[in-house]
Amino acid sequence: MDIGTILGLLIGVGGILLGNLIEGGKFSQIMQPTAAMIVLGGTIGATMIQFPFRTFIRAVKSVRTVFQEPQSRTGAVIEEIVGYATIARKDGILSLEGIVGKSSDPFLTKALMMAIDGADSTAMRESLEPAIGQIEEAGEDAAKVFEAAGGFSPTIGIIGAVLGLIQVMSNLSDIAKVGEGIATAFVATIYGVGFANLIALPIGGKLKLRNREAVAARELMLEGALAIQQGLNPKLIRERLSSLHAAPEAPAKPASETASEQADAVA
Repeated sequence: MDIGTILGLLIGVGGILLGNLIEGGKFSQIMQPTAAMIVLGGTIGATMIQFPFRTFIRAVKSVRTVFQEPQSRTGAVIEEIVGYATIARKDGILSLEGIVGKSSDPFLTKALMMAIDGADSTAMRESLEPAIGQIEEAGEDAAKVFEAAGGFSPTIGIIGAVLGLIQVMSNLSDIAKVGEGIATAFVATIYGVGFANLIALPIGGKLKLRNREAVAARELMLEGALAIQQGLNPKLIRERLSSLHAAPEAPAKPASETASEQADAVA
């Protein structure tokens, strides 16, 4: 789980609710199911109109990645590639054929298989760079869905507030309820602004970060596969990849050991 996301959500929502209580407000005053229905329904509907349905569904499914810590680590990917390079330099690149199928990422497997099959660097780039572009585009589209929702929800909240005020104005004969009705009407505005700034826009921003991490990891894999195809020294490969993307953390278990274990298993 991504602790930062969970804590951020709890602190953001909790701070607002606690501040409301300190100011003398009551939790029941901001619990308005009809306001929530107007804001959420209107926002979802407007977002679905703007984007293709498949893109919308893909964006909804991607929300789980916001609450998950990224599994791929730059340092681990580098060590995995160096492990394959060590085996290829020792036993030849064809020795990787029975190992790369168990690599940490299908993209890395595809890149290494192209190198094993004798593809040159130009062919590898022409084949794999468009795939990276597709991954980047899909991730950006998912982020844009939530950014759009964050733009719609405050306006939908204002619509909800105006609808509430219309009901208040139609019952001016009961002055005692006018003030209460106006307060209730503005709850929709709170929901709209709160949904945008506490949920939709932060999720969109986090999805962009996740997407950049995924694209950077695959660019790293491509460069590593090209280096193996060129027969570079494993130490030089590590230096080259580290200079492109500095490893934030040391991997729990060097992938070179994993690659060696896989080679033993195949043997």
